[in-house]
Amino acid sequence: SEVIRLINQERTSRGLPALTTDWQLSRVARYKSQDMVDRGYFSHYSPTYGSPFDMMEAFGLRFSAAAENIAYGQRTASEVVRAWMNSPGHRANILSNSYTHTGVGAAKKANGTLYWTQMFMKPVK
Repeated sequence: SEVIRLINQERTSRGLPALTTDWQLSRVARYKSQDMVDRGYFSHYSPTYGSPFDMMEAFGLRFSAAAENIAYGQRTASEVVRAWMNSPGHRANILSNSYTHTGVGAAKKANGTLYWTQMFMKPVK
């Protein structure tokens, strides 16, 4: 996705390795964004799935480290990446050495507002 391409640009420009795109993590991120739209909330904690970690595990993902970035209202990949890079906590996830894989998903409300989720993990074999 364009978000992952831009995130990896931020990482590699600082000498960090690019994150591997994980389709399963992207699917979970897409479901999280859709859940926020459907249930009308904006939080790392989902009334449907619980914490991001609970959600990843429920979808069969095994990891030694994981994190989640969420955002809403940005209209483009570059806008959401800029917003995350300007937020210390989100920026720390993006530039962390703790994660090797990432997935991104977005969902749109009826009014056109986009909800974005990026999940990070270091998988366990």
